[in-house]
Amino acid sequence: MTVDTETRPLPAARHARAAVAVLFFTNGALFANLLPRYPQIKEDLAIGNGAYGLAVAAFPAGAITAGLAAGLLIRRMGSARVAVLGTLLTGAGILAAGLAPSVALFATALFLAGAMDALTDVAQNAHGLRVQRLYGRSILNSFHAVWSIGAVTGGLMAAGAMSLGLSLGVHLAASAAVLVAAAVAALRFCLPGPDNGPEETGPEETGQKETGRERLTAEGARGTSRVGVVLAALVLIATAGALVEDSGNSWAALYLSDALHASAALAASGFIALVGAQFIGRLIGDRLVDRFGQRAVARAGGLITAVGMGLALAVPTLPGTILGFALAGFGVATLVPAAMHEADGLPGLKPGSGLTIVSWLMRLGFLLSPPVVGQVADAAGLRTGLLVIPAAGVLVVLLAGVLQARPRRD
Repeated sequence: MTVDTETRPLPAARHARAAVAVLFFTNGALFANLLPRYPQIKEDLAIGNGAYGLAVAAFPAGAITAGLAAGLLIRRMGSARVAVLGTLLTGAGILAAGLAPSVALFATALFLAGAMDALTDVAQNAHGLRVQRLYGRSILNSFHAVWSIGAVTGGLMAAGAMSLGLSLGVHLAASAAVLVAAAVAALRFCLPGPDNGPEETGPEETGQKETGRERLTAEGARGTSRVGVVLAALVLIATAGALVEDSGNSWAALYLSDALHASAALAASGFIALVGAQFIGRLIGDRLVDRFGQRAVARAGGLITAVGMGLALAVPTLPGTILGFALAGFGVATLVPAAMHEADGLPGLKPGSGLTIVSWLMRLGFLLSPPVVGQVADAAGLRTGLLVIPAAGVLVVLLAGVLQARPRRD
């Protein structure tokens, strides 16, 4: 009987893990189907870089606006249902953005899509943490790696649709239908019951939690005066990662097509290279952190980002620029998880407070990046505007000292 009780949750946990992976995959692929289409939308709407930057900033603005509502919805509906409903509404918003006949409607649709995407993001992570508690070990990074696979797949779907000459409406409707159907099918295998109910945990996780609490109690008396400064630095590190990612999302295809005269399908390769290299970085990131520590990995990543994209902008060629976006994606792959992990263990804060603050404020990188880069691009060219990427890498190198020098074992 004891053996049956211990092994009974394992099949459910494996099925739920696969289901959450599907949710992360569809979330990454949905928006990625729209991003390579941005140059076409910009041309169809006949707008400049400044107006374009303000319009695409509506997506992160919607995410910031709706982010705090996720917790209430999850408590009422359950994280799995919120994630699937958010996926459905995100797909509808993205389709509406692709078909919008004016800048105002384009921005409005992106705002709504961003709001729904934020709900999905919080809900799928919440359900992923439920599954992680069943496993008794860390598996959350694997979900984020699957998100990157979804983003690459979405970019490839868009590139294929453009190569086939599919219209925006046909392409986005078909991709949304397939991805939403996958998310709905995954709902059946998610964990049942309320998200705030007790979860079975493995012995490793239980011990880790107790050790972490003891460490925080010991450190809290010594370092509370530095918490604000450290937390601000962590927010900036996470924001730098978000800013680099968004620059690739919003401007890579446009820069390759306008400045380097790449075809529409080839221009999508900049975004694909960034998220593909980001996936590789997330896949090996845990092992690098275990061996070298968060601080060394973050500094190396910041340096790779600054040098790689800096050289690509200094000597602009099509292969070099695609490589530059890839190096930037690889360099920032572990920054957001590192900042969240560090913030979650800060002494003197209530459990989850540091993580919530970093998660909330890092969205400013997604919100501020498009209009800032757009305004600089209108004044001095998009090549100059993209200098924000190597600048973000330099910032990470300077601030990485707040991260753990050696891997945390709690």
